[in-house]
Amino acid sequence: MKQSRLDQLSDGIFAIVMTILVFEIRVPEFMGIVNEKTLIHSLIILSPLLLSYLLSFSLLFTYWRSHHIIASVLAKNIDVQFTNLSGIFLFLVALVPFSSHFLGSYIYLKTAVILFALNIILIGISLYAMRQYAIKSETIANTPFTRKENEHANMHILFPLFASILAIVISFYSTKIAILLFTLAILFNLSKNGTKYMFYLVDIFRNNTPDTEIIKESN
Repeated sequence: MKQSRLDQLSDGIFAIVMTILVFEIRVPEFMGIVNEKTLIHSLIILSPLLLSYLLSFSLLFTYWRSHHIIASVLAKNIDVQFTNLSGIFLFLVALVPFSSHFLGSYIYLKTAVILFALNIILIGISLYAMRQYAIKSETIANTPFTRKENEHANMHILFPLFASILAIVISFYSTKIAILLFTLAILFNLSKNGTKYMFYLVDIFRNNTPDTEIIKESN
């Protein structure tokens, strides 16, 4: 299969899923004349849905970018197993509108937080598996990368995953803090220097920093 075909499928699914997110936010409807106070109150009621939309859209954008980098930049070619892993990833991505709307509707309940977190965790696992397969597969050639670049790429994938695991634990005590963790994880991935600051702290506690030698996988 050509990489362009997988790119087209991925772009199409992400475009549809990211559009569906906003369809779950309905404009309030009232009978008769509506005053400003009532309208503002209706927007306040919608705020959880607006928050879940913001979180989910930002999350999907970072995952679309990561998938593109793995499937079209890191991998010079793809095979059947890689497309199967991509299919699992896209299947989980397509569930985001449901988990997002569920979170927005019941943002104060831990079950909604846990469901949304599990969706993120499973997406992260599938994306990480895809990257590892692309690197280790004997049938896929890779664009050269350094150990440092590899660590930073893995951090982009795994940070939201671990933040979601922590959010599940925290949700039993406070759903608000759990939502804050989701927000921080997404901001981390959107930030240009997020991994740079993270590894600055990590390098303080480890003896050796990763070298910048180019890694060339033999395929």
